[in-house]
Amino acid sequence: MPTNVIMPQMGESIVEGTVTKWIKKVGDRVERDEPLFEISTDKVDAEIPSPASGTLAKILVKENETVGVNTVVAVIDGEGVEKPAMAESVQTAKPAATAAAPTAPRPAPPAPAVARLSGKVRSSPLVRRIAREHSVDLALVPASGLGGRVSKKDILSYVAQAGPAAASPVAPAAPQVSPTPAAPRMVFTGPIETVAMTPMRRQIAEHMILSEHTSARVTTVFEVEMSRVSHLRTKSAAEFERRNGLKLTYTPFFVRAAVEAIKEFPIFNSSVEGTNIIYRRDVNIGIAVALETGLIVPVIKSADEKNFLGLARAVQDLAERARTKRLSVDDVQGGTFTITNPGVFGSLFGTPIINQPQVAILGVGIIEKRAVVRHDAIAIRPMVYLALTFDHRIIDGAVADQFMSRIKAVVENWDEPVL
Repeated sequence: MPTNVIMPQMGESIVEGTVTKWIKKVGDRVERDEPLFEISTDKVDAEIPSPASGTLAKILVKENETVGVNTVVAVIDGEGVEKPAMAESVQTAKPAATAAAPTAPRPAPPAPAVARLSGKVRSSPLVRRIAREHSVDLALVPASGLGGRVSKKDILSYVAQAGPAAASPVAPAAPQVSPTPAAPRMVFTGPIETVAMTPMRRQIAEHMILSEHTSARVTTVFEVEMSRVSHLRTKSAAEFERRNGLKLTYTPFFVRAAVEAIKEFPIFNSSVEGTNIIYRRDVNIGIAVALETGLIVPVIKSADEKNFLGLARAVQDLAERARTKRLSVDDVQGGTFTITNPGVFGSLFGTPIINQPQVAILGVGIIEKRAVVRHDAIAIRPMVYLALTFDHRIIDGAVADQFMSRIKAVVENWDEPVL
């Protein structure tokens, strides 16, 4: 029975994708879950597996063509077998080589190891990018994919097992995003210039308008003292990086505080469907990451089950992969609550828009020293404004303020060790 292959949903705000490469050709035999084609958006590059076993009967979308999600891009004939015509296509694919030496016998196919040492390694652009970043020769990576193909799992496993020698990237870590990543300088040739929105910008615009038309938004702002967290971070930063190989940032502290508050107020981990409230058991925290062309929200899955180090690793890993377009489809799906941090660009606070279908989003402002009153005296303390935008359809102001009070209490009375 024929099976339709569709363009998958690449995240909650993605409405289209581009087919960058067909790994299989018409007439090729394909197994279920074997890589079939590669897709790309401004957010995610990914290999898409075959939904069924059979023969690739039709390719309906060409390489570098962009189509909407759920569009049928190919058809797999589940009852088909490998066709004899395949041999003919291979024969006609190399007419020049055959004509150049008509009397010479065709050499036997080289063994996989020989072919790979000569540089003919079968892999996807995503795998090759990871290899370049870690100075890995793909010819040395054991391949588990069909036909000797090096999969993403293969390269990541090799990097993890090879240790520092193979894991040292050839390029420096991604730099911090500039304060104006999405504001390119314009070159005018007349009174005005008209520039089409990028696909990513169109998707963000549609998603934001949808949110404005869906939720009854209210924002509440709390001022939180960061003395305890700031002192702990300063004292532990060097040892934390030495032990774990990553910098100790403020973000994991806010993630932990949000998780603790969500445990007490599960309404913040829900969504609305008609007249029903859908509560989610897993706490999946989305972390907004600024890119040169817009914003992406990768998700820390089951954040409530991770310790502080696990959260810190997840935050850094997702941010780095977001900026280098190495996120998987799963990385940008399933979020239940979002944290955004405009404070890194100097903002005191903002009124963030809810990331549908979620019901709340927490905005973190700049952390800076301010004059505050403590025990009837003026003191200098590191302070931050936290802004919570929530859906007033199901969350009342009193509940929102109790939720924020819990976050404030966790941060100001931090007692979880980071080492």
